[in-house]
Amino acid sequence: MDQSVGGDSLHDQLIEAGQSVPGFLRGAVVAIGNFDGVHRGHQAVLAEAEALAEPDGRPVALLTFEPHPRIVLGLEPDLFILTPPPVKARVVSALGLAGVVIERFDAGLAGLSPEDFVVSVLAARLRPKGVVVGAGFRFGAKRAGDASLLRRLGHEYGFAVAPVAPFSGEDRAVVSSSRIRMMLKDGDVTGAAGLLGYRWFIEGPVVHGEKRGRTLGFPTANIELPENCGLRHGIYAVSVCLDGTVYRGAASYGRRPTFGDKPPLLEVYLMDFSGDLYGHTLDVVFHAFLRGEEKFDSAEALVARMGQDVAEANAVLAAARPLSPLDLSLGLSIPEV
Repeated sequence: MDQSVGGDSLHDQLIEAGQSVPGFLRGAVVAIGNFDGVHRGHQAVLAEAEALAEPDGRPVALLTFEPHPRIVLGLEPDLFILTPPPVKARVVSALGLAGVVIERFDAGLAGLSPEDFVVSVLAARLRPKGVVVGAGFRFGAKRAGDASLLRRLGHEYGFAVAPVAPFSGEDRAVVSSSRIRMMLKDGDVTGAAGLLGYRWFIEGPVVHGEKRGRTLGFPTANIELPENCGLRHGIYAVSVCLDGTVYRGAASYGRRPTFGDKPPLLEVYLMDFSGDLYGHTLDVVFHAFLRGEEKFDSAEALVARMGQDVAEANAVLAAARPLSPLDLSLGLSIPEV
């Protein structure tokens, strides 16, 4: 599908809650769900949407909800969000979608009957010609609506509905956002990448820190991750994209116990780079977990171990290759040397 439909990039087509939907997305085929992670199961849903849209040359849009319903409903108030909206937009843009439409999830939306949801959200805001959902999709107050009811309502309001069966990985277990969250909480970024179909990454602005890294010989860029980030504390081999250039790197995520128990911070060391990173936004891609966070007896012992970490990260990254066409399309791959 032509990802240039209606705009220069999906960053320009992230339709926030309350914004009007642009005309080129009216009559689109719409995939509905939270799509946190945009993992391989979600990608199967999006592929079905593309197949439904292709005969008439229609665009495909994603309809998602913010904040995550499980947070609003109090089911998981500290839910680890894998892909905040801007990151989600980048992934689905790489997949070729024409737009991401966000609907604000609050008590009012949660209380809508299934038919009122279809009328006020789908028919009024998007006017879709087709809707694709996962087989377990539920909607409306008390989760009263399912794919079967959506199909009946779609017939009344002028859109086709296609449910998609759950997607299983090579281990025959269903690919899910919750599985990926658990892997990242264990530091298993390699396993998470296998379920995502691309390497998990974060984006964030560089903030001022204690500037201790430069005195240790390893100047780092500091990025504050959301409080709900469940990534295991430890040392990682990472690649870092800065203004379109990708660097090899090593990162520490945690509380820096050698210097006291501090709020969690991601500290990223870029190999073969010198310059001021303050004010820049970095993409940090997680390739491998190297070790857990440790408290060292001295700064000298820490520096010695940091040298080993950087060497190990460099060896991991030297062998890194894109995992998939999607991983390559994201533009975060390390160039071969």
